[in-house]
Amino acid sequence: MAPVPAVFTSSRGEGVKKKSIYIAYTGGTIGMQRSEHGYVPMAGFMEDCLARMPEFHRPEMPDYHIHEYAPLIDSSDMTPVDWQRIAEDIRDNYDKYDGFVILHGTDTMSFTASALSFMLEDLHKPVIITGSQIPLAELRSDGQQNLLNALYIAANYPIHEVTLFFNNQLYRGNRSKKVHADGFHAFDSPNYPPLLNAGIAISLEAGELGVPSERPLVLHDITPQPIGVVTLYPGISSEVIANILQQPVKALILLSFGVGNAPQNPAMLALLSEASARGVIIVNLSQCLHGKVNMGGYATGNALSRAGVISGFDMTAEAALTKLHFLLSQNLPSHRIRELMQQSLRGELTP
Repeated sequence: MAPVPAVFTSSRGEGVKKKSIYIAYTGGTIGMQRSEHGYVPMAGFMEDCLARMPEFHRPEMPDYHIHEYAPLIDSSDMTPVDWQRIAEDIRDNYDKYDGFVILHGTDTMSFTASALSFMLEDLHKPVIITGSQIPLAELRSDGQQNLLNALYIAANYPIHEVTLFFNNQLYRGNRSKKVHADGFHAFDSPNYPPLLNAGIAISLEAGELGVPSERPLVLHDITPQPIGVVTLYPGISSEVIANILQQPVKALILLSFGVGNAPQNPAMLALLSEASARGVIIVNLSQCLHGKVNMGGYATGNALSRAGVISGFDMTAEAALTKLHFLLSQNLPSHRIRELMQQSLRGELTP
């Protein structure tokens, strides 16, 4: 699809009204400042930093308003309570702005992007989550490029879903995953192409400039849910599974081998079958970065299916976990949650 031309106005406001973007600065490396104890978040530092960078005030750029969270949150400390706070922040400011940029730490950015995608239904304004690997104030920071592009895209390429922008690519939020701890290409979308590439030209790839629906934005609340996650490994003891499945666990994500295979351990399969029978939602995801679960391919996967385990197809662990939080928060019966976990609600899986 060919790039969509943007309409620009001057900073003095002649012509078409400039777009206005709401920046929710939740915390993270992008706004940190160096101290004798390492990088630390500093209240007010982000706004001062941007005020001194002329590129953010060029005529082509949208107006922006920064809302700095207090206290700033290290992304490792993010919880479902924080996802709720961010979603409510977007809802409360939804009618005042043309788009939203969420500044966030990289460690759990994909979790927040996935959670917001399920929480915000009938979204018809762009929500872009971004951050950086090096603080904005440092010489070689990737933060300037990431934030500049996120603001520009939010104003001129209205892709009406929750997305994540990093290193010149815009990803579907619930398809994104952090893949590099300290490189600039920190994120990828293993089983879905980027929505947009920001090279010399900005080109739409899998993304579409959607037509806003007539339905109003709906915010679905998320409350903390007891969900277990276990990575299978050769020789894993059934006691490990038994301990994780103890009450009050409502769901379990199994990170299995290949296309969804697991040891044919009778004790483990009996535990999974008993848990499923009492209403625990057990989702099978592959440990592989690419590809999807197919439990019908091998006897080892078929045994899981007979035990009541459902396929997570090609969902990331981040998407599956946040989707479970979302569905369990709606007080749905377990059979309905199993059905919805295997359906694409926000483009998070390929059946």
